Amino acid sequence: MSTDVTLRVARPTDRLDEVVRFYSVGLGLSVLDSFRDHEGFDGTMLGHPGAPYHLEFTRKHGHRVGRAPTQDNLLVFYLPDARKWQEVVDRMRAAGYEPVPSFNPYWDRSGRTFEDPDGYRVVLQNGSYP
Repeated sequence: MSTDVTLRVARPTDRLDEVVRFYSVGLGLSVLDSFRDHEGFDGTMLGHPGAPYHLEFTRKHGHRVGRAPTQDNLLVFYLPDARKWQEVVDRMRAAGYEPVPSFNPYWDRSGRTFEDPDGYRVVLQNGSYP
């Protein structure tokens, strides 16, 4: 793999609108694209234009997905600037999402963990990736 690769993390959900709200209104990601009833699927891609990653959430009509299998299914965002980190934490709270204790206490030392409507977790880590 080279550095010009774009990473898409895709997962299904039963609560597409609620999940999109969590990641857009709460986390601050932009809706990059979406589709409705494409061969029985609805979906939304979120991220930042030009970033080398984005998230895709899909729903298949008539198919139930369920919740996250564990509390340790994580997306970790490293935010090295303390002020910007606090802004994102405050944004999540203003959107109605409160931090939850991390399954692994390591993430509570310098970060905050939030659980999306499907039970998957996002860690906002105040630090740089080593």
